Order: sequence, then C-alpha cells, then structure tokens
Amino acid sequence: MASVIIRPCRFNECAAVLSLWKEAEVTPSINDNIKELKRLVQENGELFLVAEHDRQLIGTVVGGWDGWRGNIYRLAVLPEYRRQDIGTALIREAERRLLAKGAKRLSILVEHEDALATSFWDSLKDKGYERDPRMGRYVKTL
Repeated sequence: MASVIIRPCRFNECAAVLSLWKEAEVTPSINDNIKELKRLVQENGELFLVAEHDRQLIGTVVGGWDGWRGNIYRLAVLPEYRRQDIGTALIREAERRLLAKGAKRLSILVEHEDALATSFWDSLKDKGYERDPRMGRYVKTL
C-alpha cells in the first residue's frame, strides 16, 4: 500500500493505539494503558512504530533493544488492512532501526495458539525468520 507511512508513535496517539490493539484482537497485557504507552513513547520512542494511512493508525510494532539483542513485540494490523504488506513494512522498519542500534539477532514472541500470527511469521521464512523449537517462555508479573 503506497500511501502508508511508518513512523514513531506520538503521545497523543496512545489511546488510538489501545483501540487499534483491541480491534486487532491483540491479547491484552498488564501494560495496556495510557500511562505505560506514554512512558514507552518517551523512553523508547524511536522503536514504538505505527503505520498510518489517510491520517488513521492502521498498525503498530514495538521494537526492544537490551544492548545485545533486538526484540519485536505488538505487531498488529487492523483486520481490513491485513494482507497488504503493512505488517511486513512495520517489521522492515523495526529491523532497520534495531540494526542501527547494533542488533545482530532478533527475537519475536508469538502465541502458539494464534494461527494468524504464526502463519504471518512462517510466511517470512524466506526473509530469515524461523521458529526456534528449543525455546519456551517463562513470565513473572511484578
């Protein structure tokens, strides 16, 4: 889609991001609130990206950098804009920004039961993304 702009999220768009995530059926997280998103914009703004079309937010991705490895979270595209390479464009820009920080490897967390997400990431195998059968995930809410 030629008229899509990928850019950092702005403070005043945090509520729209929350609405987008709800409409895109992203699994809710403990951090899904205005306060946490504004903190993310302030502290990690160049890696919290949105896709915009005709002044409407239609997608998001959050990149993370720990000084060693890049991470990708919260890839979401509104249902009516899927299968138009918007998710891929968001990933490409996140990759570019993480590479500029020094990332040599990326990790992506994907819910096993989310067929839409797993099929998207599986479709990027030719771009170097592969499932890692060795890893599991443990979490602790603080």
